Amino acid sequence: MTTTPAPSTTAQARTHALHTPVIAWFDANARDLPWRHPEAGPWGVMVSEFMLQQTPVSRVLPMYEQWLARWPRPADLAAEPPGEAVRAWGRLGYPRRALRLHAAAAAIAERHGGEVPTDHAELLALPGVGEYTAAAVASFAYGQRHAVLDTNVRRVLARAVTGVQYPPNATTAAERRLARELLPDAEPVAARWAAATMELGALVCTARAPECGRCPIAAHCAWRAAGSPAHDGPPRRGQTYAGTDRQVRGKLLAVLREAHGPVPQAALDAVWDEPVQRARALDGLVADGLVEPLEGASYRLPLT
Repeated sequence: MTTTPAPSTTAQARTHALHTPVIAWFDANARDLPWRHPEAGPWGVMVSEFMLQQTPVSRVLPMYEQWLARWPRPADLAAEPPGEAVRAWGRLGYPRRALRLHAAAAAIAERHGGEVPTDHAELLALPGVGEYTAAAVASFAYGQRHAVLDTNVRRVLARAVTGVQYPPNATTAAERRLARELLPDAEPVAARWAAATMELGALVCTARAPECGRCPIAAHCAWRAAGSPAHDGPPRRGQTYAGTDRQVRGKLLAVLREAHGPVPQAALDAVWDEPVQRARALDGLVADGLVEPLEGASYRLPLT
């Protein structure tokens, strides 16, 4: 098992003032989420991490419960066609995540005896699992010591330690180094710190309206000490949804999810009037592996 090297004594001394108050705040204020319960297990943690990418907790909760009720183990999901994962994904958005989760479940069933691997490198080698997800599962499911850098954590560290309002658009090497330096030595404490900083960014140190009066480390925040400068610009706004190819893709997928057999082209044509955009969206779904074209101008969710 590979874990992040321990920081120097100097770095630990510099950051000790952050660890205790943030973790104590988390212990008192953490949301009661099902994937944080011991009975969720590593598979429940992995499912939550896939679902929570670019999707708020409120939308994930009902789908998460349904998913785990149907597929309580990776092998249960792997035994069904990938199209069933797309169907069950519902309206969570970014449905390629469903295909990636299905592929990860198949790999877990084939390579790891149906158990989510404990080793970080083996997690990272699973289909659809990137740097963040591997660190999150290793930390939250197995209590290991890794730098877990999602948008919320990056924003907390940018403000509290670096003194800027927002982190860069993409994770940098400097952010990774800083996150590793800030990790507590003990594995369980480091895992708790990862969850606590994530929750702090989600609930208090938010992008648009940080509640500094509620922050347990406001007195140690470099951004506050600098006068809360807004020199980085505002957080990026999300893409408009109405009228986009993404909306068309969603409408096409909705028809295919409701059907349990081939869907004729005419039924898909009826969901969007503009033929060029509709064809482009359908071609994109086929290219992404979310839809299979069949003979006779019909389509279905993928079986393989």
